[in-house]
Amino acid sequence: MPINIPEDLPAAKILESENVFLMTDKRAVTQDIRPLKIIILNLMPTKIVTETQLLRLLGNSPLQVTVELLQMASHVSKNTPQDHLTAFYKFFDEVKNNFYDGMIITGAPVELLNFSEVDYWDELCKIMKWSRHNVCSTLHICWGAQAGLYYHYKIPKFTYDEKLSGVFSHRVLNSKHPLMRGIDDVFLLPHSRNTGVKTIDVQKRKELEILSLSDEAGVSIVGSKNGRQFFILGHPEYDRDTLAKEFFRDLEKGIEPNIPSNYFPENNTDITPVMRWKSYANLLFINWLNYYVYQNTPYDLSAISDIPDGTEVIDYVI
Repeated sequence: MPINIPEDLPAAKILESENVFLMTDKRAVTQDIRPLKIIILNLMPTKIVTETQLLRLLGNSPLQVTVELLQMASHVSKNTPQDHLTAFYKFFDEVKNNFYDGMIITGAPVELLNFSEVDYWDELCKIMKWSRHNVCSTLHICWGAQAGLYYHYKIPKFTYDEKLSGVFSHRVLNSKHPLMRGIDDVFLLPHSRNTGVKTIDVQKRKELEILSLSDEAGVSIVGSKNGRQFFILGHPEYDRDTLAKEFFRDLEKGIEPNIPSNYFPENNTDITPVMRWKSYANLLFINWLNYYVYQNTPYDLSAISDIPDGTEVIDYVI
């Protein structure tokens, strides 16, 4: 089944060239079916790249999905053309009365700031609070996962001595969990972050389950036991060359970054990296869409507000 996106979205041509099944808004309205409604809060600076990466994964399932894009009103994006944002993105005030089958909150390059120092933190807290009652299941990625764990469960982040960058091996801790179904006992996942969360802090929260761990990257996938929230501290959506682009960008800035671990063949930055995480990334998203979005969402989306969210109501900023 197709993914429904606006006709002129830049990702459309790229995904069509990859044989991803797309359907425009005009055709979608003629279908006698209720597609899954997914809203993406895109906090990444290169929004068009991130849109394409996430839409590629959402489009690789038998489910029909309609996607909306959300931006922050309290932050001005400097790396995405304003006409693109105006054409394809909404603000929270425009969607706050809506209900969604699923939501994705992306990462953001603000890890070294305290949460309260991020200029859109208050707005993000409002959106995360809203998601507990207006979204059936929310998938948080990288810094978005750290922010979600902090806001919902009071789990702090910590800063690494050196940036964690590369493709790391992870162990599945519960192979019977629906999100991990079909994934090998050991799988690969890219990471690109300066901060993380400690295993012991997650284990203290009885509402949460650690689904995968890495000897090098630590906690990597966490889920709430009721399936309403998932936290992926890596970047399953990354393209083959995303870590390379980040590495060369930092070199040009004079940061002198370490070469991403387990990424460039023979650690030679002149050799094209091998993409070894695509199948796992696709399976993660398919499992999330099927087991926690499609099968759990009531047909009447407004009934989502009646589903217990399983989290303590927290309204604070530290």
